[in-house]
Amino acid sequence: QVQLVESGGGLVQAGGSLKLSCAASGRTFSSYAMGWFRQAPGKERAFVAGISGSAMTTDYADSVKGRFTISRDNTKNTVYLEMNSLKPDDTAVYYCAASERYSIQSGSYKYWGQGTQVTVSS
Repeated sequence: QVQLVESGGGLVQAGGSLKLSCAASGRTFSSYAMGWFRQAPGKERAFVAGISGSAMTTDYADSVKGRFTISRDNTKNTVYLEMNSLKPDDTAVYYCAASERYSIQSGSYKYWGQGTQVTVSS
C-alpha cells in the first residue's frame, strides 16, 4: 500500500512558476514509477510527466515539454514537478500517482493522491 500526498499548488500569474511535491509513504518508494496527471474542468484526466523508479527515464506531455521538469528524491520518498512559464491552460487539479511498472497511461497507476489545485491567471 502506498499513500500519496501532494502539496505546492496555488494561484499564480501567467508566466510564473510553481513547484509541486508529492510525499509517499512506505519503504519501497524507489521501486515505483511515479507520474503526474492533471484534470481541468470538463476534461478528462491527462498525463503530464512520468519518471521511472531509478529516475533514468522521464517523459512529458507535448504541451509541457521545455516548461515542466519531473524529478524524485528516493531518500525523501518524494517526487516533484517544477512548472515554469505557466499558462492559463495549465489550470487544473494536479495528481501524483504510483505504478509498479513505468507507463504514461493512467490505467497503469494503482495509487493516487488527492490532488492539488493549480490556477494560472491571465
